[in-house]
Amino acid sequence: MRFILYFCVSLGTLGATDLAQDLTFRATFDGTMNGSAGKGDLKIYSAASYKEQDKAQPGLAGTDVEWVSSGGKKGGALRFKKKNNKAVFFRAAENVNFQAKSWTGTISFWLSLDPETDLEPGYCDPIQVTDKAYNDSAIWVDFTKDDKPRHFRLGVFGALKSWNPRDVPADKNPDFLKRLVVVSKTPFGKGKWTHVAITHEKLGSGGGTARLYLNGKLQGTAQGIGDAFEWDTAKGAIRLGVAYVGLMDDVAIFRRALTDGEVAQIAQGRF
Repeated sequence: MRFILYFCVSLGTLGATDLAQDLTFRATFDGTMNGSAGKGDLKIYSAASYKEQDKAQPGLAGTDVEWVSSGGKKGGALRFKKKNNKAVFFRAAENVNFQAKSWTGTISFWLSLDPETDLEPGYCDPIQVTDKAYNDSAIWVDFTKDDKPRHFRLGVFGALKSWNPRDVPADKNPDFLKRLVVVSKTPFGKGKWTHVAITHEKLGSGGGTARLYLNGKLQGTAQGIGDAFEWDTAKGAIRLGVAYVGLMDDVAIFRRALTDGEVAQIAQGRF
């Protein structure tokens, strides 16, 4: 009995260790608003907008976002008190393993909100990873603005000139809409935490894929992403809570696409 118990505990520890080896960034928000582990700058930054990102300062001063020491998934969290129109981000350089020819990785985080009552009118992107915009060499998820209930979507788009050279508006562009992974019935709700994970492989290679998971369950896959991906790494950002209202916790970035089992492990709180 003692051997079996020890063996099971060892396996659980080993799984967490394996994930940690491929971690490039993590912000648990336990004890600090800044990142807790990473390859690059761990400070959180804010600015009046992403157009003024070069003027960003460390911290959350001047925003409607606050770090709370309790009330998160496990401890602290970020609380977006009302629709966030400011730039709130971590620098992506070294924290995101961007590779122009074969960008592979995983983005993991937790959200607590009721989309129908908490969010204000308009689109809301809880996370964007990009150096420019949501439609230009970017990975993101959003809540739609008009659907009732709001849909949750994954978008992965390379260089704008690569996939949309005429810059057709997104909602009128079939090339944009057909690339989304859309979840119409979501598990989000007031007073509970929902785990979100995005895995992506070989972006920029001509045949990239991306997958969206909610609470450890695969929701859909975007395939055949043939776009080029171009970044000025110094401007790359892990953008948090674009137009978001609610709580966010434990943002983690990995340098490889996690397996279904590993995503489920995180969703079960074993990381």
